[in-house]
Amino acid sequence: MTHPLPAPGSRARIFIAGDSTAVSRPVSHLPMAGWAQALPLFLTDAVEVVNCARARASSKSFRERGRLQWILENMAPGDYLIYGFGQIDWKPDPGLHTEPFGSFVEQMRAYATGVRARRGHPVLLLPFERRRVDRHGNVARFLGDYPVATRQLAREEHIPLVDLYGQSLAWWEELGPENSQHAFTYLRPGEPLQEIVQDADNVHLRPEGAIECARYVARSLAEQRVIPAHWVRGLDVSSFSYDQLGWLDDATFLERTKSRVSRNPVEGS
Repeated sequence: MTHPLPAPGSRARIFIAGDSTAVSRPVSHLPMAGWAQALPLFLTDAVEVVNCARARASSKSFRERGRLQWILENMAPGDYLIYGFGQIDWKPDPGLHTEPFGSFVEQMRAYATGVRARRGHPVLLLPFERRRVDRHGNVARFLGDYPVATRQLAREEHIPLVDLYGQSLAWWEELGPENSQHAFTYLRPGEPLQEIVQDADNVHLRPEGAIECARYVARSLAEQRVIPAHWVRGLDVSSFSYDQLGWLDDATFLERTKSRVSRNPVEGS
């Protein structure tokens, strides 16, 4: 499904809802980076990215803790919400867990309903698959049925879908067990081990992986005519410096984490 494209000269915001794989990281987490942290590299000044993704967030907890409500309260007509979950929803914690074809779909549908009520544009995103590559180059499907359920919801509700999951499977298989490490948080010679960062992390990206995921998201949005093509830039730029990813200082990171939460009752509960 495509949206009526905004008129030339118009501006919009793209809100991001997701988990730690999308978070805009502070400098204390170098070299870990979220894909949405890199998204502004591929968008013009006509678009503001408001990254509300939070670590250890499931579709349920993000909504129940008032993070979706904060987005809805700050959303203007014509704004976008790109949202994708599943990395955490499998956990048995009752505050996090959802069933793919049950409560997960119900939660994800509520996001779209809330955005459309504000005349915004919901966009579903299938998160990238974790790096679990055997010696033959086969990638394990850790996310299970959550991508399947998301695709089903996209068809039923006519919501645009960015299939970063399928793209990542192709990437990790093509790169193989050794080279795929370069996309994830594996420390390189001379890089200090930060207290908060785990080496050989097969879930979270380093800048190289985050940039390529963001490049794919921006290209997919433009090719599907979800956003105007003239909002997208830099798709052919081969490399970016780490400084261009806009690392947050710790105080700003903590302030955004605490403040982007609504104190009002969660809609639809």
